[in-house]
Amino acid sequence: MPDESPTSTLISLNGINRTFYLGDSKVHALRDVNLTIARGEYIAVMGPSGSGKSTLLNLIGLLDRPDEGTYKLEGRDVTTLDADELAAVRSERVGFIFQSFHLVPRLTAAENIELPLVLSGFPTAERAKRVSQALQEYGLTDRAHHRPNELSGGQRQRVAIARATILRPVVLLADEPTGNLDRVTGEEVVKLLEKLNAQGMTLIVVTHDQALGARAHRQIRMVDGGIESDVINSEIATNDAPEASPSPSTN
Repeated sequence: MPDESPTSTLISLNGINRTFYLGDSKVHALRDVNLTIARGEYIAVMGPSGSGKSTLLNLIGLLDRPDEGTYKLEGRDVTTLDADELAAVRSERVGFIFQSFHLVPRLTAAENIELPLVLSGFPTAERAKRVSQALQEYGLTDRAHHRPNELSGGQRQRVAIARATILRPVVLLADEPTGNLDRVTGEEVVKLLEKLNAQGMTLIVVTHDQALGARAHRQIRMVDGGIESDVINSEIATNDAPEASPSPSTN
């Protein structure tokens, strides 16, 4: 398991419960979730539909609040923050990538990437510098003035990744990031995400894709709102390996 010392811990969830009501039915989306994530980890969250994966991601991303329990981000108890404080922390410290891209249709690729900087009040010169750098890093310079409907699926997701990381967040959350992409394009997107992780960004990916889950350093499996297993992928490989046959006797 990862080092859980205070200096390395980025995210700490303790006794997290989240309940929704669908008509008269009570749904336990998260049940007594306890989870510690260190800085720089690469984690895959897996499990069947309805297991609580997306609810967990939304809670970590400060899009939702728990009914019970505490959530500390960089040592700060964010469950006590008001809506404005949560929004400020979310915009500065958390990046999101979604299956459906969620780009603004009327904005160009460059303008979509720039949007978080505009909303955060960055000066024009700094915005231009960061956007130019992002366009170059993600191979989008020649698509800077194209709108989303003029871009391929892979290009749209690259714009989405650039936008999600333009404020240099401490954690990047990806919900089925390759779900709308073909295999080759999906592989390109995964490599981009893994490059960001290699540079030190904490990466948490929700996926149904077993191959993608196997690439993460740590794999969390959820069932019925709870964490069923939490293992490092090298442990999975060891546990799945067939037992070695006994060596023939030399006597």
